[in-house]
Amino acid sequence: MADGPGSSPGLPSKRPKITKDKIVPDTGSSEPTAPFFTRKLRKAAVGTSCDIRLRVSVGGFPKATLTWYHNNEPLPPSEAQDAGGLWIRDCRTSDAGLYTCMATNELGEASCSAVLAIMDLGEGNQVNADPRTGPQIDSMAFLTPCLLFDSLKHYPCQ
Repeated sequence: MADGPGSSPGLPSKRPKITKDKIVPDTGSSEPTAPFFTRKLRKAAVGTSCDIRLRVSVGGFPKATLTWYHNNEPLPPSEAQDAGGLWIRDCRTSDAGLYTCMATNELGEASCSAVLAIMDLGEGNQVNADPRTGPQIDSMAFLTPCLLFDSLKHYPCQ
């Protein structure tokens, strides 16, 4: 348990635990190594019209070049791509699918992939107006736009 300044008594430390099977090679070394992912893509879901950044971290020396793919088709290089990920702005349903990041240097390559789901948040509410009683809501869909989901699950309404 953490008991130092800035910690909460009774709560475990937020520092990562290091085990011998999770050791990551030092990226600050000038020893030539093939690319490897220290942070891989994760599946996500977002509403239409929202922005999302698909994040990765890559080690290796010399520094790897990243190439991005959407449904196995290469994406043209753009300012939306950087060393830390890929920005997808104003998401549309056509942006859904499998995204792959390929890291390449002269010693090799590494890739990781994840699925991005886009939820169409169109008109989910139905309201009937009765002049005698006023508006009545028949059904309502509660979806939060621009919310990322680490695990895509469907929960039926009760």
